[in-house]
Amino acid sequence: MDHAPLPQPALSDIELLPVLQALADPVRLQLIAILDEEGSVSCGFVLKKLPLHKSTLSHHWKVLREAGVTTTTIRGRERWVTLRRDDMDQRFPGLIDLVIRN
Repeated sequence: MDHAPLPQPALSDIELLPVLQALADPVRLQLIAILDEEGSVSCGFVLKKLPLHKSTLSHHWKVLREAGVTTTTIRGRERWVTLRRDDMDQRFPGLIDLVIRN
């Protein structure tokens, strides 16, 4: 059963500076690349791919979500994260493609 996403900015409230700050971290860039490739991922899935502590991963997800880059939904005992690709493309066309390629 799907639940409502955790708090995140509305599309109209997403600002470039927080997005760029969120994407400035190499680990978060890796997370964005994983999300772009996989779609929606659970935190457990990511922990198998990247050598991170749960608390570190949680921090990175929070930064991305609060900047408006991702959506986090709680399903049962797991958190699922999805790239807000359409929203990012609408607000800042080409930005996600640019950061994933580099």
